[in-house]
Order: sequence, then C-alpha cells, then structure tokens
Amino acid sequence: MPNSSLMALLVASYGRNYLARPLSPSSSHPDFFEVQSRGKKHEVAVGDLLEITTTSAHQAVIDKISPRKNLLFRSDAFRSKSIAANVDQILLVLATEPAFSPDLLGRAAIAAAHEGIELRILLNKTDLTDKLSKARELLAPYKNLGIPMHEISAKFDAGSLDAIEPFLAGKISVLVGQSGMGKSTLLNKWVPTAAAQTREHSTKLDTGKHTTTACRYYDLPTSWGMKDGTLGALIDSPGFQEFGLAHLSESELQHAFSEFSPYLGHCRFHNCTHSHEPGCAIQEGVKVGQVSPTRLNLFNQLLHESKNATLQTQGHASS
Repeated sequence: MPNSSLMALLVASYGRNYLARPLSPSSSHPDFFEVQSRGKKHEVAVGDLLEITTTSAHQAVIDKISPRKNLLFRSDAFRSKSIAANVDQILLVLATEPAFSPDLLGRAAIAAAHEGIELRILLNKTDLTDKLSKARELLAPYKNLGIPMHEISAKFDAGSLDAIEPFLAGKISVLVGQSGMGKSTLLNKWVPTAAAQTREHSTKLDTGKHTTTACRYYDLPTSWGMKDGTLGALIDSPGFQEFGLAHLSESELQHAFSEFSPYLGHCRFHNCTHSHEPGCAIQEGVKVGQVSPTRLNLFNQLLHESKNATLQTQGHASS
C-alpha cells in the first residue's frame, strides 16, 4: 500500500540503486522494495536499517537511516565508497595464487581496527603447496598480532570450510578481497541459494549487466547459521584492488596500529612522524622486534596519503 511507513534492511546496492527487505514480513508487502534516497541526503550501505515510506506497490523512499554500529568504507581525497554497515566481522579472503596484495591486507586490517570490527583472514587455495610458504611469510606480522587465520581450499577441501561455520553463526560477516581470491566459491558453499537470490535481486532492479559492482546481503542457512536466536549473514562485496583510507587522521592511524600502543607518547619529539626522527620509540620497537617494519612502512604510507588528501581537498575548495 503506497504511503505506508515501515522498517527495512538494505540487502542490495547496485551503484545508486538499492533493494530493501521489510523487517516484518506481511502479505501486504512484497519481499523487496526498490528504495531511493531523497536526492543525495542519504548515503546508504548494505546492512543499514532504514525507515522507509512506500510510494508504490514495489517502491519506497528512504526517510531515515538508523544509527549504525559501524560503517566499513574506503576513501581517497575526493570520494568515499561504502562497503557495508553494522557488521560483526570482516572475512578477508586471500589466496596463494594469484598472489594477494600485502598492501590491501594491511589496509583492510587498519580499517577493521579503526571501526572496531573483528578481522578474520581466510587463506584460500592452500592446495597449491609451492605457493604456501610465501603466503605464510606475508601473513606472519598479522598472525603475530593475534588475528585469527584459517587455511582453506574452497574447491578441494570442503571440511576446511565446514570448520569455519561456527565462527559465522549468529554474526553479520562481510566478504572482502581482490578479484580471483575465491570469494564467490565460498559464498556459494555457505549460502547455496546465493546464485538464485542474486538473479532475483538483479531482475528486480534490471541490473544484470552490472552485478560485479554490487554489494549484497545473504542470510545464512538456518541449519547452522543460527546462534543464540540470531541468524547470521554474509555480505558479499565486489572485488577491488585498492583500499584507500584517506579519511583517517594521523591520530586515528596511530591508534589503529595496536602494536604502537606501548610506544605512543614516548618519542623524543611530540610531533614525531615515526619515519626518521631520532629518539623515536616506535623505531626502537622495530629494532627489538615488537613492531613489524612492514607495518611501520604502511603507517608512513597511509600518513603521507592522508596529508596529501587534506592538501588536495583544501586546494580544491579554494580554487
């Protein structure tokens, strides 16, 4: 019925086109509404809880986004791209082949830490044993930080995927990774109806040719995805090669590197950038093996990008 208000969950995002599922199923409502923002007032993300007003039998407008627990997004100097909202954990899917990007790994870890989201790393294609030692070497700094890791073979070892299911039950998890890492194989294993749901979403929005840019929400099977009365879900994000974090300030970056914590405030200079200054406590942490050189290099790279983004934004505003 047009012009009725209800709560809905955003379950699919195709660019500026969105699908939302009513939280309370009703015979008077369809399974999904095609929802639109009022102008650019709302920047929504899959996983958002929305207040919507219906405008026709299958369409509605977004009135309000409920307060978020968190928002995972990436950004450069001029634009940001939402990935998912209100998630409990990030499943970062890496593979032995094609070789994964250590840079993207590091950035995803920082984004998770900043938003207070648990990170779980899935190393796929471990059946390619000649590539395994190199992958483990790149993951070592993150294993030392206590980040949970699982070695899996999505195509050849179903048991390795079954072993992860208890960590997914009752949680909202977002799949993140580069293209070619095996995210689709994992999704179809854990949510056998995913392909059919994707087709249904695409048909509703007539966006079948653009599904690679989509973000979608899938309930886990009730047979194993329920925990403490809550059904878990997987949010599938598009594969991407870069993970910009230009929105993080220097202070936010420092605190997102958990291993920096014992050293912050102990540098000789209060404005230490931890790159070249004498008396840098974090550099001392590197020397004694408590801080990974790879992670410190990533910090300096992110700090450089953050400062450049600020300058570009200021220059753009004044021109």
